[in-house]
Amino acid sequence: MSEGQRLEWKTAWRDDHLKSVCAFANADGGTLEIGRDDEGTVVGVGARERRRLLEELPNKLRDLLGVVAALHVREDGGVPYLRIIVEPYPVAISYRGVYYQRSGSTNQILRGPALDRFLLGKTGRCWDGMPDPRVSLEDLDPAAMAGFRKRARKEGRLSGNALDDDDAGLIEKPRLTDGDYLTRASVLLFHRDPERFVAGAHVKVGYFRNEWDVRFHDVISGDLFTQVDKTMEVLLFKYLKAGIGYDGIHRVENYPMPESALREALLNAVVHRDYAIPAPIQIRVHDDRLRIYNPGSLPEGWTLEKLLGPHPSRPCNPDIANAFFWTGEIESWGRGIDRVLRACRRAGTPEPEIHLEPGGLWFEFGFSDDYLESVGVAGKRSEGSDATSEGLGVDQVGTKSAPSRHQVAILRKSLSARPITELMAVVGRKDRTKFRNQILRPMMEAGWIEMTIPDTPTSRKQRYRTTAAGRAALAAVE
Repeated sequence: MSEGQRLEWKTAWRDDHLKSVCAFANADGGTLEIGRDDEGTVVGVGARERRRLLEELPNKLRDLLGVVAALHVREDGGVPYLRIIVEPYPVAISYRGVYYQRSGSTNQILRGPALDRFLLGKTGRCWDGMPDPRVSLEDLDPAAMAGFRKRARKEGRLSGNALDDDDAGLIEKPRLTDGDYLTRASVLLFHRDPERFVAGAHVKVGYFRNEWDVRFHDVISGDLFTQVDKTMEVLLFKYLKAGIGYDGIHRVENYPMPESALREALLNAVVHRDYAIPAPIQIRVHDDRLRIYNPGSLPEGWTLEKLLGPHPSRPCNPDIANAFFWTGEIESWGRGIDRVLRACRRAGTPEPEIHLEPGGLWFEFGFSDDYLESVGVAGKRSEGSDATSEGLGVDQVGTKSAPSRHQVAILRKSLSARPITELMAVVGRKDRTKFRNQILRPMMEAGWIEMTIPDTPTSRKQRYRTTAAGRAALAAVE
C-alpha cells in the first residue's frame, strides 16, 4: 500500500490538510489517514487529540468546504489513528476560494482552462456548447454554411427541404444554438475570423532545420472546415516532397505518409483540441519527420495506453465533433487514431508515434529511409532525430546552448514537479540508470532541472522540476 490517487497519509492534523479533502472531493474521492508517516508507518494520534478532531473536524469540513465525510478511529498494532473517508462530490468544492483536484499522489490547483473545464464538467456542459452573445446569425459566413450544407447533404444528414435551406434551421439541426444565442462551436465552424472571439484558433505550420531553427512558416485561419482544407493543401504542395516511384510503367508520387492518415491526424487535432487554451495547433515539418501538436489533455482518468487501445468516443468538443461527423469527415466511434495506424500499415509507411505532455499531445510521423532516398535526402536526417547505433543523437543529449527534443519534452513535463518514472515515460525509456546518466544528469548539470529533495537523492518522494533557467531554455526553443 502506498499513497496515490485515493490515499494520503499525514503524521498529524493541520487545517492545511483541508486542501486534500477538497482535492479528493473534486476527483474520485479518497481516504486521508492522520497518524501515519510518509512511509505508511502508524505513529498514532493521542487520545486528547482524537477527541478534539472527532468533535471539530465535521464542523470544519461542513463550514469551510461544504463537505460531509466519514471519520473513524482505526488501530494498527494497537496504535490508534484517524481515517477520514471522502466521497466524490457532484458539485465543485473549493477551499478558501481555490479549487484543488487529486492527480496521482498530489493535489493540483485548478487554474485557467483546467478550472474552466472542471467547472463546466460539474454542470454537465462542455466549452464548445456554451453560448456566445457577441455573435449573431448575420455574422456567420454564408459560404462556410453553404459548404457545410453541401457536405451534410452528400452524407444524407440533410434532406434538401426548405428548413434545411434556411440558415437558422441549419444551425439548429446539429445543436449549435443555446436558447436565442449561437454557441462557441458555431462561431468556430462558420465565422470568417473566429480568432476575434477565440484566441489561438488557427493552425501554424513551419519548416524546421532543427528543433529550434524555423526557416519559413504559414498561419492558416478561418472557419474550422477551411483550416483543415487549407492546411492539407499547404502541407502537400509546399512542405512535403513527393517521392517518385513506378507501378509497372506508371509513374507514382508517394508522400511520407498516406494522405488519408495525415488528414485524419489533422482532424483529430482540430476537433479534439482544447480551445480554452489560447495557443494554436502547431505542425512542424522537418526533413525526416512531421509533428502535429494539439493543445489540450485527455479525458479525466484516461491514459495514453487507453487512447491507443479500443475506447469509446469522448470528444473534448462534442458539438464540433458532431458537425464534422455530419459532413462525413470523422466517425463517432473513437476509432480515429486506429484509422491513422491502419492507413499507414496498408501503405507500408512508418506508424506515427504519440506523445502526451502537460498541456498537449504530439502526433509524430517519421519518414522511412526509402522515402528519404526517393526525395534525395537519404543520410541527412535533421538534428533532433533518434539516436543511431553508434551512440546518442542530439535528440537525447542536445547541445550546450539548447535542449534536445527529448530534453524539451522533459522540461515541459517538469513544469510541475514529477517523479522520474513519469519523465522516463515521456521519452519511452525503460532503464532508470541509463536515463538518469544519459539524459537527466546532463540537464541538472546545465541547471535546467533540479531535485525537490536534493539532500536525499534516493527518496521515495523525490521529484524533478524545471528551474528558471530551464524555463528560459524552453521558451527560447518554443
